Parts: sequence; C-alpha cells; structure tokens
Amino acid sequence: MSFDLLLFDCDGVLVDSEIIAAKVESALLTEAGYPIGVEEMCERFAGMTWRDILFTVEKEADIPLPASLLDKSEKLLDAKLGREVKIVEGVKFALARLTQPRAICSNSSSHRLDAMLGKVGLREYFSPHIYSAKDLGPDRGKPRPDIYLHGLQQMGGKPERTLVIEDSVHGVHAARAAGLRVVGFTGGSHTYPTHADRLTDAGAETVISRMVDLPATVAAMSEWSGAF
Repeated sequence: MSFDLLLFDCDGVLVDSEIIAAKVESALLTEAGYPIGVEEMCERFAGMTWRDILFTVEKEADIPLPASLLDKSEKLLDAKLGREVKIVEGVKFALARLTQPRAICSNSSSHRLDAMLGKVGLREYFSPHIYSAKDLGPDRGKPRPDIYLHGLQQMGGKPERTLVIEDSVHGVHAARAAGLRVVGFTGGSHTYPTHADRLTDAGAETVISRMVDLPATVAAMSEWSGAF
C-alpha cells in the first residue's frame, strides 16, 4: 500500500538540534544536583519536552528543581540554536524526491520551529503544515500521540497510508500510539550505540542512518504492509 502522507519529526530528523539541546540541558541538570552526561541525556530523554524531563527527574531523584530552570533552558537553547543549528545532511535531497504531501509534527514550540527551519532553509518545504505539540495545550507532547493525531487530522490523512520519520524512542511511541507506521532515523549527531535497536524495539519497522536513503525506504515500505 503506497503512502499518501509523510509526517516528519523535526529535531534530530530535519535539523541537527538534539545534540545542542542535550548539552544545554545536561549542564543545567548537573548544576542543579542531578549529574548526567550528554550521551545519557540523548539516550533517555531525546524527544521529550524539557518540562516533562524536569518532571521525570524530580520524581526519580526526589530532588526539588527550581522553577527557573524552565525559562533558563528555553532562553539558553533558543540563543544557542540560533547560532549553531544545522540541517541534517541529505534532507533536501530526500525532500526533492518525495512527492507525497508532508507535514512536521514536533514537540518544539512554534517560534523555535520557525527560527530553526528558517535558518537552515527548510521552512518553504513544509509551510504552512508545521505543527507544534505546545500549541495543543499542556501535557500534549510526545510520547503522547496527540501531535501526530493532530497532523493527521489537519492533513486529512488515513493512518494506514501515513508514514512517520522519527529519531527518538518517545517519538516512535507517539506515532505508534496514533496507529501510524514509522521509519527510525539515527543520522543526527546525538546518536548512541544502541539507538537503532531501541527505535526498533519501540516499534519502528526499519531504521536508516542516512537521509539520502529515505526515498528508497519509503518506496520499499509501500510494497509491504508491516505489522498492521
């Protein structure tokens, strides 16, 4: 069955931003009394909102984290992404060869998505179909399926004919909970040794490490129905 719609995560799939976020957020958590390295940050928390990360850490470590961490991270990260974020290699090659309608479904805020996509020259490839879970209200981010269900509804897509491209375990869980097929991606700078295995375990049908391989992967997955 061919795909009529492609839904892309943004951070770590289209822009190489997850590693930047992990460096900022691991430093802030370590400073606040929860020592964590960049690789562990990527492995455990990539794809989650900073608010959900703080909530998880507070529960796990039983330490109070200052509310100021929420705003501090947002400001630091916006500034750092504005200076340093780059496009994931091969994205424009892939998008030029994929003919299906497409949208972005992200946990990042609308203003951050606009800034990042504008900086790397990708905004016009997706606009106006750029959706942020933060716009849906509190507690609607991945791993909850809400943003993918929203993208599906906005685009008029059918779950069985929609493919998601995701780099995080939490994102794969969100897409699968929405009833969607998923291809995992491990080509970002935040990748770690067990990344591909964890995406597969979460429900990705196949995993690629180069974005230039996406068009052929989409074509191949159109030929078989996967687990649905």
